[in-house]
Amino acid sequence: MRWLLVAVAACGDPAPITADAYVALDAPAREGPGPGGGLLAELRFAVVGDTRPANLDDTAGYPTGIVQQIFADVEAEAPKPVFAVTTGDYMFASTSGAEVGPQLDLYLNARASYTGFIYPAMGNHECNGYTKSNCGPAGNDGQPPNYTQFMARMIEPIGEARPYFTERFAATDGSWTAKFVFVAGNAWDKGQATWLDLVLGEPTTYTFVVRHEPPESNTAPGVDPSQAIMAKHPLTMLIAGHTHTYRHVPAYREIIVGNGGAPLTSGTNFGYVIVARQPDGTLDITSKDYLTLAPIDHFAITTNGLVP
Repeated sequence: MRWLLVAVAACGDPAPITADAYVALDAPAREGPGPGGGLLAELRFAVVGDTRPANLDDTAGYPTGIVQQIFADVEAEAPKPVFAVTTGDYMFASTSGAEVGPQLDLYLNARASYTGFIYPAMGNHECNGYTKSNCGPAGNDGQPPNYTQFMARMIEPIGEARPYFTERFAATDGSWTAKFVFVAGNAWDKGQATWLDLVLGEPTTYTFVVRHEPPESNTAPGVDPSQAIMAKHPLTMLIAGHTHTYRHVPAYREIIVGNGGAPLTSGTNFGYVIVARQPDGTLDITSKDYLTLAPIDHFAITTNGLVP
């Protein structure tokens, strides 16, 4: 059993951590991020999304230099975020070809320019490439190499066994708790629906849902069902990708971070996002251009995702 040291008052606000405040959760009570989460001195993380090449099986055209520079930028942030989340689509490879492994090699080598811990969401290209695809043991599209290699090389190394999972964090001084709920919209089944409802019901100061597809991309099997479940629970922010741009969507309490190297669909340049908790408990969100480091967007939100 893995454990996380947290304490939550009945009203949902974090209480100071005490020696008897352990609850059984899928996370460790240890300093720093890792499998399952951890204890952090501050909540500060990066978001990078959509890093695939423009064309099917075009491994030679993989955006390696862009991906490497983005993660080098994240590494050079001061203070450096101790972990990052990624929003999916690490490949554009046919399920019957031989390019899945080489494209993952390029991605993993490029992201190694950042030394923090990385939690990856599953995208539709980690199934068969279609937004409507559904992979995994219960999915209609089975378990092609895109899915099995993603699981073996990106999910299992972070200590998870399913493409959907939760990472739980708590402040070392007991001042806040946070959960990151990774939804696999292209590996959707009833089991994931039940899990999502349960995990979103856990009281935490901050709740982040990371899902590849935004709400409007609802041909993905898990989008509409997960949106319905999310509507029943508190939410700080939905972090999505899929659309190859950066965008803040206040109506959905959402940011789209899909400008990590995949062919851009707007005038927004490639880049990344930094999310940092402030002393007053608000979250400062800054989207940055990967070349100039100039802000693309900057705003703050409260724990319930609203702009103060």
